[in-house]
Amino acid sequence: MSFAAPERLVLLAVPAAVIVGWVVLRARQTRFVVRFTDLETIDRVVPRRIGWRRLVTVGGLVVGLASASVAFARPVVAVPVPQERATVILAVDVSLSMGAKDVAPSRIEAARDAVRRFAELAPDNLRIGLVAFAGTALPVVAPTDDRATLVDAVERLGLGQGTAVGEAIFTALEQLRLEADANGVLPPSALVVLSDGETTVGRSEAEAAAAARRIGVPVYTIAFGTPAGTVYVQDRLVPVPVDQGSLRQVAEETGGAFFTAASERDLRAVLDTVGSQIAFVTEERDVTDWFALAAALAVAVAAGGSLLWFGRLEA
Repeated sequence: MSFAAPERLVLLAVPAAVIVGWVVLRARQTRFVVRFTDLETIDRVVPRRIGWRRLVTVGGLVVGLASASVAFARPVVAVPVPQERATVILAVDVSLSMGAKDVAPSRIEAARDAVRRFAELAPDNLRIGLVAFAGTALPVVAPTDDRATLVDAVERLGLGQGTAVGEAIFTALEQLRLEADANGVLPPSALVVLSDGETTVGRSEAEAAAAARRIGVPVYTIAFGTPAGTVYVQDRLVPVPVDQGSLRQVAEETGGAFFTAASERDLRAVLDTVGSQIAFVTEERDVTDWFALAAALAVAVAAGGSLLWFGRLEA
């Protein structure tokens, strides 16, 4: 929470002064009653224990004054608000290394499951497209809010040779351009690249990152897998450790974010996080009314309790 007029918080000194004054007054009353020798008289003048009713009235007054002081400072809170229209392109690596089983049941199967869940749970205002890449990059599903079509396409993803991360980003950018309005303005957009390796064919990640940066599209990259990944290629066991360096650089250069995921659960969490960042925008909402209402209710409790229990307004 922040404040539009934080200098007004100096008024919080008022409820603090009330607390100090009340404590001082109680202490003076206690010193005064030592002149009496009649214990019953002492207990009537100043009870030895402060009853809960008196604490309620004093507390209500203090809370009311504090809430009113905070309200006067015009408090605001940041809240997520759905974008009217947002688009994300998922670029999924389907190279042979995605067949590694270091992520159960395999990298590609875990990726399918995570993307499927993301599609099913994504906010309604988020349009999702799909690009698959191995040695080349292919637009599989144009940006759409038809989740069933997207899920069906994810289920049909197969593996191929090569890794063309740069081409995947260029292809995804072309898909995003289809979302531009009549003036060529893109809706709030982002790319999500899920891969386990660096580019082996096609244009480089650096070229692709520069292209995304020029049109203001952030690229979120996810390095999926572990250093222990292996696959069989022509009956030969080949290590396929996940590569992070190039993916991290793409995210940094485009204003996106880099993530690592070593399990399907990790991948789901990352996709949910990215989806929320793209589909929602943070706005500041004035909550002065909340604190004004709290002040009114607290003072009403203090005043009502005092009249009910003591027959007069007192603390």
